[in-house]
Amino acid sequence: MSKLVVSSIGPASSVQDGGRFGAQRYGLPPSGAMDRLGLAAANCLVGNALIDAAIEIGPFGALFTAREGAVRLALSAAPRSADIAGRAVAWNSSVTLAEGETLKLGMARGSFSYLAIEGGIAGEAMFGSLAVNARAGLGSPYPRPLQAGDELNVAAASGNAECRIDLPDEVAGPIRVVLGPQDDEFGDGIDVLLNSEWKVSATSDRMGYRLEGPVIQHLHGHNIVSDGTVNGSIQVPGNGQPIVLMPDRGTTGGYPKIATVISADLGRFAQTPAGTNFRFRAIGMAEAQAEARNFAQLLRGLRDRLRGIESFDLNIEALQDANVAGAAVNAVDAGTWQISSPDGALTRE
Repeated sequence: MSKLVVSSIGPASSVQDGGRFGAQRYGLPPSGAMDRLGLAAANCLVGNALIDAAIEIGPFGALFTAREGAVRLALSAAPRSADIAGRAVAWNSSVTLAEGETLKLGMARGSFSYLAIEGGIAGEAMFGSLAVNARAGLGSPYPRPLQAGDELNVAAASGNAECRIDLPDEVAGPIRVVLGPQDDEFGDGIDVLLNSEWKVSATSDRMGYRLEGPVIQHLHGHNIVSDGTVNGSIQVPGNGQPIVLMPDRGTTGGYPKIATVISADLGRFAQTPAGTNFRFRAIGMAEAQAEARNFAQLLRGLRDRLRGIESFDLNIEALQDANVAGAAVNAVDAGTWQISSPDGALTRE
């Protein structure tokens, strides 16, 4: 058994997996990864099950150190600078962190990155999951966001060959939604939702992304009889500023829901940095279901996208001693580098 020590880490970073299910009828939210594809890709790279627990790293940098043995890791989702002792680490690839070495991660170009560890993270499942829900005090090995000094018990590196994964290009354009279930409570508010630019507020969290933009008016007030919510539900509270519900959401809510972000776009939406402009686009139920099936097929086919990494050892000292320029010693003296062809076509001047 090895350890991965959190030497430094920013907020909004925690252990997350595929989520806990089967208890929403008791008011227990599913939690789990904000970006399911990112979690699955990182786990795939180190041979784990796609929904195994990994470290979900927020937008700020982090440092991780291997103790009591080497640790094999993989990084995916929001890209950021990564290096081990000054050696750059490729994204969407696996790498082995030797005993005592530190993985240094910079700021994310997005919101969340995933660090998967070969063999997973040791912990005690709560309702079938290690996923952290800090408000509920659930999760393992720490039922809270990670902080400096935390130690994760992990499997020792297997020595398997490193690999990379070829992921499809990210879908661009508006975030796709299906209207409802209470879209009849908004009238012209639907046009406001679909024809306006929105920004994610800096006050957002894993429970919900608060949006900044024009006010959406209610036709009959902002209170309804509480009913069920899903990941991606877009509630409109009394101030008219929408809230997109995320994995740590409440399982029921009493604000009318104007639309729902489709499951295939929820990870892309979760990666939207605070302050970035975006738009919504409404699609029909049949198209949303087709996109859900396509996304599920992408996840099932991730292992077919794995590729080996060709590596070689570069002897820097030998390279420095080598005369890689051949006979050339003076760029302005052709006599030191120009070679005549056999037929004398090239001549010295």
